Amino acid sequence: MRLADVESIERIQIDLEARSVTVFHNTDTDLVLGALDDLNLDTTQLSDDIIAGAPAPDDTDDRERRVLVAALLINATLFVAELAAGIVSHSMGLIADSLDMLADASVYSLSIIAVGGSMVRKKRLAATSGYLQFGLAGIGLIEVIRRSLGNEPLPDARIMVVVSLVALAGNIATLLILKRAKSPEAHFQASWIFTANDIKVNTLVIVAAIIVAVTNNPAADLIAGAAIFIIVANGARRILALAR
Repeated sequence: MRLADVESIERIQIDLEARSVTVFHNTDTDLVLGALDDLNLDTTQLSDDIIAGAPAPDDTDDRERRVLVAALLINATLFVAELAAGIVSHSMGLIADSLDMLADASVYSLSIIAVGGSMVRKKRLAATSGYLQFGLAGIGLIEVIRRSLGNEPLPDARIMVVVSLVALAGNIATLLILKRAKSPEAHFQASWIFTANDIKVNTLVIVAAIIVAVTNNPAADLIAGAAIFIIVANGARRILALAR
């Protein structure tokens, strides 16, 4: 998105795992490097080669949409299931994880719309996603504070563990679906990273449930919920910074 303002860029290939960006352009290289330096990611130029033309993009839009729709359906289903279970079990951790699922579902929805779209459109969609996630995180943190000051029932650790394991299985399935697609698009790779982080969040809720069961104290559940909301808020902050 930062390179969208640089004229005469024909195509951008991004490899998040290798932390490399290949830019095919007809402009001054210093303009490209200057835009990347603004991200403060310690950018280093690896090479500057002259070629006949940028490679044509693969015709993979339809395949990407199918994969993203599958990921969206899994996350939307898990959101409803975890939210209901969190309310029934009085678990802030499950409610936080469900809102994290909703945030991911919004990212997948926006990614589906962004497939094949212009960079300006992708920026606007990213900003919408960032504001949504930031709002959800703020509401969640307020609820954590309210519960910590009140006399809330002890969360049901058994429900927390069972539902978190189901969510973990769903996230692993989503991860495998996204990994098999092997798309070079940045928003697609970002979706893979979000899901990989969700697996860590599921594990956090399971650990919190075990601590609640052993200590007979809801503090671990509240801490897990707060931690998840902070993670979501930080992700939203970074998305909004990139979408400027």
